[in-house]
Amino acid sequence: MVRRHRKKNTRMLGSRSWGHGNIKNRRGKGSKGGSGRGGGQKHKFSYVTAYDPDRFGKHGFFRHGAAAPTKVINLFQIDAMAKKGMLQKSGEAYAFDFDGKVLGTGRISAKVSVSALSFSKNAEEKIRAAGGEAKQEARKKSPEK
Repeated sequence: MVRRHRKKNTRMLGSRSWGHGNIKNRRGKGSKGGSGRGGGQKHKFSYVTAYDPDRFGKHGFFRHGAAAPTKVINLFQIDAMAKKGMLQKSGEAYAFDFDGKVLGTGRISAKVSVSALSFSKNAEEKIRAAGGEAKQEARKKSPEK
């Protein structure tokens, strides 16, 4: 026959420590053992490898003080804006001002006067072939605070 034990809370009523030594024991985070994902790779290695493989180690690098990446736009995007009427028309051509680099992906059918920081060779050729012009400008300085 199976021997039945009394529950621990009924046996330990009236005791300060419930059989775990000094009252100061089992008090802080060090006594809680496996709560959370603490314990490095040792306790929960199978969980970490399955669900959070990037938790440990260094990943990539970050250059402090590096210049911000250059903004880019493609010709097909400029052409789409011209067709939708999102660009201002000055005379025969549309005017488009961009603070970045214009790349030559896609076709451009509208006459567009584009001013930007830089152009790819292909983009310049395609803009001129469509009857537009490509003006290269210096970087605009932001107003100082």
